[in-house]
Amino acid sequence: MASDGFWSNQESAKTTVTELKHLKVRLDPLTKMERSLEELELTLELVAEDPTEANVADAETLARTVEKAMAAFEFRVMLGGEYDSRSAFLSVQAGAGGTESCDWAAMLLRMYARWAERQGYEVEIIDRLDGEEAGIKSATVLVKGEWAYGYLRAEAGVHRLVRLSPFDSQNRRQTSFAAVEVSPEIEDAEAMEIRAEDLRVDTYRAGGAGGQHVNKTDSAIRLTHIPTGLVVSCQSERSQHKNRNTAMKMLTAKLVARAESERDATLKGLQGEQTDIGWGHQIRSYVLHPYQMVKDHRTDHETGNTAAVLDGDIQEFIETYLRSRK
Repeated sequence: MASDGFWSNQESAKTTVTELKHLKVRLDPLTKMERSLEELELTLELVAEDPTEANVADAETLARTVEKAMAAFEFRVMLGGEYDSRSAFLSVQAGAGGTESCDWAAMLLRMYARWAERQGYEVEIIDRLDGEEAGIKSATVLVKGEWAYGYLRAEAGVHRLVRLSPFDSQNRRQTSFAAVEVSPEIEDAEAMEIRAEDLRVDTYRAGGAGGQHVNKTDSAIRLTHIPTGLVVSCQSERSQHKNRNTAMKMLTAKLVARAESERDATLKGLQGEQTDIGWGHQIRSYVLHPYQMVKDHRTDHETGNTAAVLDGDIQEFIETYLRSRK
């Protein structure tokens, strides 16, 4: 970056700056850890020379702080995927079951929004299709922040809810399903070449909030990647051009996530992830009746505090799953 003419090529410079940012995200915690260990070493030398109660207490406090930081750093090292440090696109899709499943999808979306808030992430709505009576049929959000994808990829899969239905006049128990899909944000949408002949582009009028303009022009974009059948849509901006750029980023992200999933499946000798949104494919169950329990079927981690989980307290589930993969 210090070389002559670095900024003369804006595209190349942007790529290099982005690369530097991702390297710093990985290396800065290591640098901070080294400084903390050096400080602890000096403090212990002081205690050896002058073992007063105050010096010992300072050393113990610093040691606990370093130990906690080491544990957090060790966990970050586990997030070693190429795109783990990136922001993440998260999509929620209601399964079969009509209004009940749409309501469950909306509950999941809120859960992830609350989790993101706890983690200090920003959430931007990219696309949303409301249910006919309540909830959402589908929605996609961009969770902005470092390591968002590394954490949220643990949530990809089918989520199952068991409760007494608020939409049933007889208040019977109902089982609902919703699918969560997660992919990394790729800043340079051209990093993966997508041929024009492999794309079908549809424009349509955006719905929901946005004022008269957003509802009177065909600004919303839907892209279909013909070879894979992947579909993305965006209606968050008034500009069709901006929506197309965002949709291209989403499609690139999905293709990258698909390639990673296929590579993992090949290495493990598996057939790939199940995609049916229904019985037998759930990664986690949320039971509100006849008892209270949330259980992850991949790790057997569970809790009886369902209210806290649905309010975004899912970090233990995420970390338990990621540790189990290592």
